[in-house]
Amino acid sequence: MNLLITRHDKIGDFVVTLPLFKAIKEQYPNTNITALVSKVNFDFAKEIDFIDDVILFDREDLLETKREIRKRKFDASISAYIDTDLGKLLFLSKIKKRVAPATKIAQLFFNKRVTQRRSKVEKTEWQYNLDLALTLFPDIKLEFSKPLLNIESKKEKRVVFHPGFGGSSDGNLILDDYLRLAKSIKDSAYEIVFTFGPDDSETKENISKNLDFEAKLLDSKMSLIEFTKYLSATDIFVSTSTGPMHLAGAVNTKTISFFGNTKFASFERWATISDIENQNNFIVPKDYISEVYFKIEKKLKELVNE
Repeated sequence: MNLLITRHDKIGDFVVTLPLFKAIKEQYPNTNITALVSKVNFDFAKEIDFIDDVILFDREDLLETKREIRKRKFDASISAYIDTDLGKLLFLSKIKKRVAPATKIAQLFFNKRVTQRRSKVEKTEWQYNLDLALTLFPDIKLEFSKPLLNIESKKEKRVVFHPGFGGSSDGNLILDDYLRLAKSIKDSAYEIVFTFGPDDSETKENISKNLDFEAKLLDSKMSLIEFTKYLSATDIFVSTSTGPMHLAGAVNTKTISFFGNTKFASFERWATISDIENQNNFIVPKDYISEVYFKIEKKLKELVNE
């Protein structure tokens, strides 16, 4: 089968779709799998060994994207996330079997619709995505080898803090508590690193201005695959529920992760794709109390003293 799998949104959303790619490739190795992704994930997707080809979803030039899809003559497509632009694109590309969740008006452009009710949060997002494979591969086992991304690296005694807020403080520590948390292990044998994404310049300035202990500040100027390799060699990664958290989970790094206190934003839906024992998930309400912080600090100290 010549198969197109689409996930054309953010980093974390793409990572939680990768089990779908990997399970199909491992169990049906003769399937040629192409990923349709947004610009932020394009180069990253090209580095993943269970993806054969990558097409850019260019919202500014959908005509060119359609040309790229049509010339590859796909037998089928699976879309983990849909909108009207994508639905029209795949319909006009004349892919005969088009699988998608039965959500939004965009579902009308797909001829194999899967009812999932993701809002009920009966499983994680990556499990919902993996379930879509059953439509084209009814005998597939919903499993794959771990770690999700097999990057060989030697673990270093390093704790990485990624304090980026992603536009909201709900489901995250305030910056003062990130500093406080890092400072609580300053006398351990671990290197302390703060990392910052391209939109985190204000956060970096705030951390830098208030830093009164030894720590490294690292701008994420490296590529996604380079950053993933860095996380693979990291012992513990601390962050809110963001793309970097999912990258850390994909390489089975220990995570301390913060989630909002709504069902949609919970770790029941957005947990990392890593071994359960490597996940340390905390609900952090917008106006959280000190008890929440101290539970997180206690867990971090336990991990660095293991």
